Amino acid sequence: MSVFRGQYYHTIDDKGRIIFPAKLREVFAEKYDNHMVITNLSGYLMVFPYEEWKVIEDKVAQKSIIDSKVRGFQRFFMSGAVDCSFDSQGRILIPPNLREYAHLEKDIVIAGMLKVIEIWNRQQFEAEMKKTSDNLEDYSEYMADIGI
Repeated sequence: MSVFRGQYYHTIDDKGRIIFPAKLREVFAEKYDNHMVITNLSGYLMVFPYEEWKVIEDKVAQKSIIDSKVRGFQRFFMSGAVDCSFDSQGRILIPPNLREYAHLEKDIVIAGMLKVIEIWNRQQFEAEMKKTSDNLEDYSEYMADIGI
């Protein structure tokens, strides 16, 4: 299984384009035909290979739209999603609404998260990493369960 890993510090240009790190582009090219879906989540963006996104869509489509939580999730997570692919220079274009949502103005972090990629405002990412680091004991049960 090809995975996304690592933290990459980059910038977003005035037009909303991000140059993706070569290692991440290689995974997209090798396994996912350079096709992805980007959406919003908890103040940052998530980048899914198209095949991984289809799994989520199929699962969500099985849920009843009568349930207000399902509709809320779809309204926020699914309706914010956009199809995307790399341009000839290895860049992706983040639409204005997603840039605004994630506060992507200049300095960003691209974080590999195994099956998906997160795109963060750098300051928010560093604050989140500090919060996690300061509370690492809170994750000890999870870490034990996976054998760390």
